[in-house]
Amino acid sequence: MLKILAAALVFAIGSQAAHADVLSDAKASGELKIATEFHFAPFAYLVDGQYAGLNLELMDEVGKRLGFEVSWIDLPWASVLPGLEAGNYDFVAGPAMVTRERQSRYAFTLPIADATVGLIKRENDGSIEKPEDVAGKRVGLQRGSAQADEFRAFNETLPEPATITEYVDFTQSMADLAARRVDAVANSLPNIAYTATQRPMFAVVEPTFGKPAYFAYMARNDAESASLVEAINETLGQMHEDGSLAALQTKWFGAPMDVPTGDFVPEL
Repeated sequence: MLKILAAALVFAIGSQAAHADVLSDAKASGELKIATEFHFAPFAYLVDGQYAGLNLELMDEVGKRLGFEVSWIDLPWASVLPGLEAGNYDFVAGPAMVTRERQSRYAFTLPIADATVGLIKRENDGSIEKPEDVAGKRVGLQRGSAQADEFRAFNETLPEPATITEYVDFTQSMADLAARRVDAVANSLPNIAYTATQRPMFAVVEPTFGKPAYFAYMARNDAESASLVEAINETLGQMHEDGSLAALQTKWFGAPMDVPTGDFVPEL
């Protein structure tokens, strides 16, 4: 059964989340509290009032193999990582783009998807045929995201910088793209490719412009969370080997994704 916890309840009981060992506590209680943002298709989103996405199916499978159920907390992305640090929940399945700076602060799992940044536009906009064509145009970004940082770095290379508008979530930015308030939106390839397949009024701008990047899940970088991350990594390794991760990637992205299956150094 899918469990969604109210954000107010989560913060009220947040001080109870940080225990001696997160994995042992999750197995004992039968529950792992995971935060994400449900406006980030195809990873986590609402469809016809129901929660859906790769995050739910992947972490439900992980929970079955490790002996706990997942309780989901739906928050704006800008609130997710501070809440993890505060101990308001056990784990984050954003997923989040792995960066060197984030690796110094959080314990990441193995990657679960490609996260290289690209652009999406209205399909009938012939003025944008490559990433550099957004010079002087209006581009939407998600506030507080590594994808936004990657676009800003790219924006500095353009002959005329794009005008940037920040949004709380990806859904809002796409609504403004449809309404012609922005000319393009920058986000990771799985998100924009999925949106373009679901809504033909949009098209991905080829090629991607960002450095190679990957999505992963994350926990606090402390001794209490170490066994949880290790166990989830072992489970993800098993899912690589038995093909179940590739099957989920194919379902949600249209094809399997080539991601690291061991330690790696992010380029970002």
